[in-house]
Amino acid sequence: MHALPQSTSQAVRRAAALLLSLFAVLPAAASAATPPGVSTGAATKVSPQSATLNGTVNPKSKATVYFFQYGTTIAYGSQTPEISAGTGAANVAAVSDVIALTPATVFHYRLVARNPDGTTLGNDRSFKSANQPLGFTLDATPNPVLFGSGVTLQGVLSGTGNTGTQVVVQQRPFPYVADFVTVGNPQVTGSSGAFAFPILGVTTNTQYRTLTTGAKPVASAVVTLGVAVQVTTRVSAHRVLRGHLVRFSGVIRPAKPGALFALQKLNKSGAWVSVAGGVARGGDSTFTRYSKRIHVRRGGSYRIFVGVADGLQTSNTGAIELIRTKK
Repeated sequence: MHALPQSTSQAVRRAAALLLSLFAVLPAAASAATPPGVSTGAATKVSPQSATLNGTVNPKSKATVYFFQYGTTIAYGSQTPEISAGTGAANVAAVSDVIALTPATVFHYRLVARNPDGTTLGNDRSFKSANQPLGFTLDATPNPVLFGSGVTLQGVLSGTGNTGTQVVVQQRPFPYVADFVTVGNPQVTGSSGAFAFPILGVTTNTQYRTLTTGAKPVASAVVTLGVAVQVTTRVSAHRVLRGHLVRFSGVIRPAKPGALFALQKLNKSGAWVSVAGGVARGGDSTFTRYSKRIHVRRGGSYRIFVGVADGLQTSNTGAIELIRTKK
């Protein structure tokens, strides 16, 4: 066998040495890869619409960031902003708040951490957001309502279990010192929690509230309904000679003997200005009369304002009457 030339032998030795150095380096590089350590912790401060997600991250001495993935399934779909876990070699707390959650819903979540050597997924955990407490919105339409007319109490019951819930309406008339009393029949809230109670023939300022039935009733805020007196107006003439007398008269319901009334005229700035007045008298148990004559020197819009201060009803105005003058 012939010996290799010295130059070829040296080249072979150098190649062998290079291969040995590569094999020596590769296992060392592989063993140095250190993705972060992750442990998903329990959720705390769980409310109907928010929660705090917890866990621990070990950066393994590499610059590491973490975030939580969360959603109503293990597909998650949402995640918190990335937060730095530092570059240490010990476990650090990972904490993030999630908001705008749906009440009474199961959410899945896991902690995820990433550094230059890789990404580590924490184990899946879950929590159930708290029930949303029941609560009412309530309005009266119209408010005030005309004496003897009807009103609709309408609103929405919100919160967990708001649909198909039995609701009653209660009232307390002026002077608002008696206990609330249930009126009418219960209703069951619809698919959105909405409800409406028609109230007929209201004659006195009254407070209303709605209430769920059951062992732990929930009440709405109190709505105070004003009942405005009825004011009818008659005018002796709508077109008169300038400076001549015009008589304004009518009735007030319910009866308000001694009530003060004012004859008002609309000025150029759009404000109603009282030009005359008097005291309501006469009538019977159901109404009181008023009457007033004035010299009309300039035409315009007029109305009667009746002031009520007994608390049983509220003040009101009659119809607007247009008076024209001629020479």
